[in-house]
Amino acid sequence: MNRFLYALFPLLLLSCNSQEQPGQPPREENKPAAVPAPALTLNPIHGQLYAAHDDYREPAIDSRRFKHSDIEPLVKRLGPPFAVSEAGQSIEGRSIYLVRLGNGPKTVLLWSQMHGDEPTATMALMDLFNFFGATDGFDAFRRQLLSELTLYFIPMLNPDGAEKYQRRNALDIDLNRDALRLVTPEARILKQVRDETQAQWGFNLHDQSIYYGAGNAPKTASVSFLAPAYNVDKDINEVRSNAMRLIVLLGRLLEEYIPGKVAKYDDTFEPRAFGDNIQKWGTSTILIESGGLEGDPEKQELRKLHFVALLTAFDAIASGSYQAADIQDYENIPFNNSNAYHDLILREVQIEKNGKWYTVDLGFRHSEVDFNGYEDHYHRASLSDIGDLSTFYAYEQLDARGYRAVPGKTYSSAFATLDDLRRQDIPALLRKGYTTFQLTKLPGRSQWAELPLEAVAAGKAPANEVRLYGNPSFLLQKDGQNRYAVINGYLYDLSNESGIRERLH
Repeated sequence: MNRFLYALFPLLLLSCNSQEQPGQPPREENKPAAVPAPALTLNPIHGQLYAAHDDYREPAIDSRRFKHSDIEPLVKRLGPPFAVSEAGQSIEGRSIYLVRLGNGPKTVLLWSQMHGDEPTATMALMDLFNFFGATDGFDAFRRQLLSELTLYFIPMLNPDGAEKYQRRNALDIDLNRDALRLVTPEARILKQVRDETQAQWGFNLHDQSIYYGAGNAPKTASVSFLAPAYNVDKDINEVRSNAMRLIVLLGRLLEEYIPGKVAKYDDTFEPRAFGDNIQKWGTSTILIESGGLEGDPEKQELRKLHFVALLTAFDAIASGSYQAADIQDYENIPFNNSNAYHDLILREVQIEKNGKWYTVDLGFRHSEVDFNGYEDHYHRASLSDIGDLSTFYAYEQLDARGYRAVPGKTYSSAFATLDDLRRQDIPALLRKGYTTFQLTKLPGRSQWAELPLEAVAAGKAPANEVRLYGNPSFLLQKDGQNRYAVINGYLYDLSNESGIRERLH
């Protein structure tokens, strides 16, 4: 028998043993049964964690503007099961701490406040420390996490920036652009901790602009994610795909609490950034950014959502449930729509120029002005845009069709002090068209900036012209009557007297 027949013989034997007739498809029982892909599911414990957050909320931190001196005692008081060490010091000599928790085989590194004015995650980390230090009905959940995970936390990587509530460090360097040169001690600390722990997972925790929208919908981007690219081609390897899958799970979680308000960043590779490089170094890295949420100026609700999201992420890593996520669902998350929002938009209001009236939209945004050693702030408005703002959204808006913007009047008599002024019937004076009041003794702006009035030194005229980047005080008139006042970018309904009086106190 030649070699061809030897090769053909097993095929002929198989054909003879088969009961199928030529031309018939193979019998289904000869095929292996299809194994359905596991469905992506959320651990329902997230609802219990959300409801119980107040039990773990750190009471010493109740607003965004806290400093290193506020969190240092909270970190140093941590005892077993925590291990606390000083990872190094900042430019100005403030201690940067590393907190270790758990003894599982899966390693997770989290760092917060790389930018000093991005504090939401730091608040949530303080709450997480309280959670893991407690003993209650979540004990089994804690044991499960800590048997599977070893968690490393760097709370407040940029304490010098936090001291002045500024983005950059004391050298005015953006730490998130110092992953290559490692000029700053803070960047070297993060790199060293990542290398020593060889963390499998990394959470890069930030805050973003409150003016970002989620895609093209009228929704704020309250939380945004990114699985950073590790090269210019944006390739997806196992390390990055794991981050994408976990983001899909976290996005699904947050949609239950803030529907439509979850977005993602563009993944253009930034060779100097820590997120991109840590992904490149083999750590599945997830960027989480807290944005704006209506009614939550101090980000206390976002703090709670951060707390729940991080615990949900730990659970998904420990159980491996994130692996059921479809990467395509990551691609379907809408992108951040940068600068889509204003604080206030007056739509189709009439403004006067050289004796003629023009119909425009007016958009206002507020900036924060620091005082009291950066611990406090007040808002100063700017007329950020004029024209057709139909593609923009706002936290507050008014359909102002039929209204005319008329400059507010200055009250003729000067008041001795701000207290004297506050004792006046301000709602009645606003209805008469007075928005600006003279003070013989003008206090600092921080004392009156949030009041429904504009204060000026006696004899000084206000700058009430409606112009781009100005901060005019004016009335909205309809049928010859003053219906609304706009002062420092806030809208006051002049028929709501109690609301105006509430702002005076």
